[in-house]
Amino acid sequence: MSSNELPDLFTTHGWSVARYSEYLEPVNDMPFAKDISSQMKPVISDKQGKMYVLPMDSDIAGIVYNVDVLNDAGVRVYDIKTWADFEAACEKIKAKGVSPIHMGGKDSWTIGQFGDWVAPSIFVTDEKNNKRADLKAGKFDPKTWEKVAGLMDKWTKAGYFNKDVLTSDYNSDVEALANKKAAFEFYGNSTIVDARKINKDANLGMMPIPSNSPDDKPSLIAGERIAVGVWKDSPQKAAAIELLNYLAKPEVMSQVATASGNPAGLNGVDSNIGDIKTYYEKYKDVKTFPYFDREYLPSGMWDVMCSTGADILAGKDNAVVNAGKIMQQNFNDKFSQK
Repeated sequence: MSSNELPDLFTTHGWSVARYSEYLEPVNDMPFAKDISSQMKPVISDKQGKMYVLPMDSDIAGIVYNVDVLNDAGVRVYDIKTWADFEAACEKIKAKGVSPIHMGGKDSWTIGQFGDWVAPSIFVTDEKNNKRADLKAGKFDPKTWEKVAGLMDKWTKAGYFNKDVLTSDYNSDVEALANKKAAFEFYGNSTIVDARKINKDANLGMMPIPSNSPDDKPSLIAGERIAVGVWKDSPQKAAAIELLNYLAKPEVMSQVATASGNPAGLNGVDSNIGDIKTYYEKYKDVKTFPYFDREYLPSGMWDVMCSTGADILAGKDNAVVNAGKIMQQNFNDKFSQK
């Protein structure tokens, strides 16, 4: 990016507007643009309404879970509205000798996922009490982040995470979910696809993310997952645009969306995601919010979420308070560089 030498096409991993828009060719006039799903348009549009990518799928994420594990513990997923409800469910599951939450902390991104999944319920989703405007204005409250970090600390001490949380990896997560060794995981629906490659009969589902307050409601995360854009200065721009339009063909997009376990990013294109589709339909009216780090944190904060979370999981002294301070310092430093 610094030398303005980018690939002719590249995936934007959630940052087509905030990080890459100045480098990408707008797609508004391309044939597929009129068919981009209504769920994805706000995610990939800037303030002027310009879109810069073809969304191959529509990433609507919650918490994935093993249906059989919950049933065996007497947990009704539809009764889980708040984190307090979630903790009560974890207690029942733990009593059955199963890990309530599985996290492969050796792959540090899995720890960052926790922050992205939990932080919105504390910072963003409550219409009566949120920090959205503050974050956009460059104000980060470390005490509020301590609530996010505090949940991880509380659940660690309660034994809700797998004992090998810092030495296991994502593949361990997938195996645990597939084989009834874990109840909940804080990942998108591609994890369900991955788990069924291990156990095709795994009984798995997806639920909204609980709220932090009984005055709020559960929510889902919406964002880019597989989204492809064309470098606006590509010497092969015509060929790159031709390839982008090829990727938009229903028979091509359907295969990609199916592999990711998500609905296709264009209207009229079906993906073969089996019973996962029933969960999208069931929760179609649940409010959605963007990925927390993509929308509310300056670029470069992901690694900070991962490292401070690892300290909490390791039981380091003052890790919760330190997490708030470190997040604030990095937020201030990186926001000033925007």
